[in-house]
Amino acid sequence: MMKKLSLLFVSIFIMPMVYSQQLPQLTQFMINDYTINPAVAGMEDYYQIRTSIRNQWVGIEDAPKTTLLSIYGKNSNNVGLGGSVFNDQVGPTSRAGASLTYAYHLNITESLKLSLALSGGFTQFKIDKEGWVLADRDDNLLQGAETIDLVPDATFGLNLYDPSNKWYIGFSIPQLLNSKLTLIDDDFINNVSVDMDGSLSRHFYTMGLYNMRLNSYWDLQPSFLYKTVSSQSQFDIGVKTIYNDKFWMGIDYRNNGDMSALLGFTIQDRYILGYSYDIPNSELNEFTTGSHEFMFGLTFIPATEKQIMR
Repeated sequence: MMKKLSLLFVSIFIMPMVYSQQLPQLTQFMINDYTINPAVAGMEDYYQIRTSIRNQWVGIEDAPKTTLLSIYGKNSNNVGLGGSVFNDQVGPTSRAGASLTYAYHLNITESLKLSLALSGGFTQFKIDKEGWVLADRDDNLLQGAETIDLVPDATFGLNLYDPSNKWYIGFSIPQLLNSKLTLIDDDFINNVSVDMDGSLSRHFYTMGLYNMRLNSYWDLQPSFLYKTVSSQSQFDIGVKTIYNDKFWMGIDYRNNGDMSALLGFTIQDRYILGYSYDIPNSELNEFTTGSHEFMFGLTFIPATEKQIMR
């Protein structure tokens, strides 16, 4: 019975974190694209900051809550730099960390560029055991205040894009190092008859965007994000309409049945505010009212002569 209870704990709290919620989910991936692919750093001629705050499945206790902060931009003609910090909370488990990015940009032709990037940093995983109501208070696995493990992490990315920013398509591999977690005592693992792989699974992302100029006021931006890990995959496809480079609205569809509405605007070409609301699929409708995601951005575009004269 002791082994069964301990294995149940591992199944509930360890395995969902390791496989299903290892990396945060973003609906506004086409706006905060650096968090998906570090090779985006340096694609624009200026530095920018992006912050995303996501409350997933509102109404469900211990649902995922994610906070991301990144800064990235062009350091020289061929070099892009970036950095990010993040925190992802799922019930009593959390994932936090930081990384730095170096991206190098190559001219393939006059109308085509390729960027290659590598991000390196660390990720901390934690299980907080305080406040639990336990059926078996003598289970050694459930003793203590918290369990923490800090592991190295890396992401590889590449990005093909048009220098005029009309389109791009990229590929990235988060959790490249496949680092092994040690959140469970080795003695416990050696005494059970199951294979527990606590490694961080490599993810494979493919993301693309195309900007169509409809007229002098309106743009249309279709985008997609394909994610696969451990033989499981997810596909997002979205479309965004932009008015006068200042206001946008759009929709996103996820192949699990989720639908999302996006809304946002830009102020003085420097400040960006975005919001998205996810409508859950039919299986979750009776348990949650949806997911909310807020995004704030700041671009450090050099002031124009007209702005300086003001």
